[in-house]
Amino acid sequence: MTDHGAELLMRAGAVHTLVPGRGPQRALAVRGDRIIAVSADPGGLDHLVGTGTEVRDLPGATVLPAFDDTHTHLVLAGLGAHDVPVHRARNIAEFLDLIRRRAATTPPGEWIRTTTNWQELHLAERRLPTAAELDRATDRHPVLVKRGGHNDVVNTRALRLAGITEDTPAPPGGSIGRDADGRLDGRLTDTALHLVERLVPAQDRAERIDGLRLASHAYAATGIGTVRDCAVTPEDHEVLLAARAAGALGTRVRTLISALGLTGAAQVEDLLDVMEKWRGTFDPWLSVWGVKFGLDGGLEAGATEEPYACDHSFSGTLMWEPDALAEAVEAVVRRGWRVGTHAYGDRAVRILLDVYERVLDRNPGLPAGTLVMEHGGLAGPEQRARAVALGVPVTIQQPLLHDTAEVEEGYWGPERVARLFPARGWIDLGAQVSAGSDFPVGRFGAMRSVWGMTTRRTVIGVRGPEHAITYDEAVTLHTANAARLTGEERIRGTLAPGRLADFTVWERDPALCSGDVLRDLVPAHTFVGGAPVGEGAGTG
Repeated sequence: MTDHGAELLMRAGAVHTLVPGRGPQRALAVRGDRIIAVSADPGGLDHLVGTGTEVRDLPGATVLPAFDDTHTHLVLAGLGAHDVPVHRARNIAEFLDLIRRRAATTPPGEWIRTTTNWQELHLAERRLPTAAELDRATDRHPVLVKRGGHNDVVNTRALRLAGITEDTPAPPGGSIGRDADGRLDGRLTDTALHLVERLVPAQDRAERIDGLRLASHAYAATGIGTVRDCAVTPEDHEVLLAARAAGALGTRVRTLISALGLTGAAQVEDLLDVMEKWRGTFDPWLSVWGVKFGLDGGLEAGATEEPYACDHSFSGTLMWEPDALAEAVEAVVRRGWRVGTHAYGDRAVRILLDVYERVLDRNPGLPAGTLVMEHGGLAGPEQRARAVALGVPVTIQQPLLHDTAEVEEGYWGPERVARLFPARGWIDLGAQVSAGSDFPVGRFGAMRSVWGMTTRRTVIGVRGPEHAITYDEAVTLHTANAARLTGEERIRGTLAPGRLADFTVWERDPALCSGDVLRDLVPAHTFVGGAPVGEGAGTG
């Protein structure tokens, strides 16, 4: 092999580079972790073939850039890789039986945790289990049942260990659930989660690395080459660094260090002090993107302008006062980091844009893309226009809508749910918008997301068809636009000489697929840095 030869040569039916103005290519050559050449002639790169070149002739295949999932939770997926797989349960009896089986092989007193990627309305009973029901699965172990990132249900033993009684007040921004008779039912939301979760022992380092290996390769198996993990503690980031050193990661990772649960700028400054050791270090496989704030709740507590459909006295929950959030965000940007803030309901979107506008006014010259809106779920026309005028990028998550539409209609009603994640409106305004899954609330997968954005299908049918976008637009949101969000558009997101060799190979052209075929389509191969990853792994 000469210095100018290829280590890998792909010949395909079509190589879609996504480089503006460049039509489909037929061959792609890789050396090391970079693309060195593309050609419209399937034999046009044969001069780069040497004795050590791996040649893959796939005349019927389609090649695309590897996708980004710009808002997801790989760390949670990794933590759940060894947890009780309650997402497989069809009813509460099966749910409890899965926990009971784990309890039979777990020493008494040890914690039992469940996976997080499930919805109660997908169970036959269409509700969460209760503490009393979890007690019937085991009263010899504390049990932590997680649903997404905003809800826990725990058994009585866990409540007692946490010191939670019927007299315990709910912390600001959270709730402690009670049944119709006022008794604890085991449910905790938002800021109340830490009351119990702080007691759960951390998995050992080896188990966590193995979980990240399994989870990251599962993402890669669906066509995802980079994940932007939007709630990573400093301790989590250290585990990711160890996984990187062990060669366990199947995707590139960009982390948002979590400020969730913090209440003031002084605490944020302490977090930033911890982050100093990661400043100025860029590893193409793993790097810190910035800091994550949460302004409002999730499905059950997003802050809305109008009351909830199920409770006319409730309009969601705000985690920060605007002045305090502005001070905290300023602390971050003055240290040179970026900020991503969760804003789901329309009231939260409005308040976040007020905060960001103040920060931009007080800190002229901030680099483009410093302040990002995560979700922007109910952003209406006026707020979308404001975001574009302010230069605030937004990440949207159609799989979240797909999986939770029925739950959300119970809280917000069908009209508001149909307005969630208005991709068409964002694109038509020229917004910097990119796409992700928000796993574990939504299921990850490259084409699953594309299918959702092009059809607006959910578990209860089509919602908001006027917000659908084209296949090409949806692919761009996960590739070129996603790389721009992370500031890597010069090295990722398109297939061109000098770019990282992150690409996917599809036996069927996704652009020619529709319906369930597109939804369930996975690549034959995903390459990250010129090497195959994720083959044989599961999916989200």
